[in-house]
Amino acid sequence: MTCEVNRAEIVAEVANAFEIYERALVGNDIDTMNALFWDTAQTVRYGIAEIQHGNASICAWRATCAPVPKSRRLHRTVITTFGDDFATVSTEFTSDATPLIGRQMQTWARMGTKDALCGGWVVVAAHVSLIEAP
Repeated sequence: MTCEVNRAEIVAEVANAFEIYERALVGNDIDTMNALFWDTAQTVRYGIAEIQHGNASICAWRATCAPVPKSRRLHRTVITTFGDDFATVSTEFTSDATPLIGRQMQTWARMGTKDALCGGWVVVAAHVSLIEAP
């Protein structure tokens, strides 16, 4: 069995879901961010200074965390899709709030129907970190 990598229509679907998530993140739209994470105990998010296991933990953290800076800008975003229902999105980000470079990786899976929010695409795992600029 061969898995098709980066079919244009699937990349476009994931790019759309990622853009919706990014707008929600910068706009501090907690409901949309929560809706775009898989609602299960198996969802994992490793943040800059915290660890969440399970969507309930992620939602609880989001309810109290500071919003990301409005000056957040993405760089070098890479979307890779595998078949019709699995993808990774990797990006770097900067903002006026810190001289550090942010890195964000998300694993996306189609867990719902195509008529659901973002075609059923949700984040099933995520990792965010900051490093010194080279």
